[in-house]
Amino acid sequence: MEKPLDEARSHELAQHIKSKPKAPFDNAHRGTLATKGALYVQGFLVVASKRCAPQEHAWLELEGQLVDPSFPFLKQAAEVLHYFPAQKLTAKALKAAIEEAKEDYPEDPPLPIYGSMPYEYYGNVMLGGKEYQQAFETAQAKCRELNRPIIDNGRTD
Repeated sequence: MEKPLDEARSHELAQHIKSKPKAPFDNAHRGTLATKGALYVQGFLVVASKRCAPQEHAWLELEGQLVDPSFPFLKQAAEVLHYFPAQKLTAKALKAAIEEAKEDYPEDPPLPIYGSMPYEYYGNVMLGGKEYQQAFETAQAKCRELNRPIIDNGRTD
């Protein structure tokens, strides 16, 4: 079952951390560090539309709800957004993973974090562990569900 998106908290957090458009990983990172008890979550976002496709995304989980500091930039109603988590990190684990990424790959940005190796390719260009593959496949299934043709009196629209 999908957890609900807390729209009010998402807007408040976006303002508090001065979130930026097209920066979901950085926004979620800064939001996690600024919110006691929050988990940083990476996975996929599906927007219910005619051109539905899973997008890599990051958000927070707090008190059983989702908080997305990038929500104001999505310009969509919460009801059409579907989140599929691949991994969750505490603020402490997130900091450690970023430090490790900076040491291991100093020329690359530390986010997103792809979890433990071995990495597998999925989709067209993305990579991650098995949990990413599972989240991606679940997000793809949601897109197929959302894009089923509507049949009315034998007509397909």
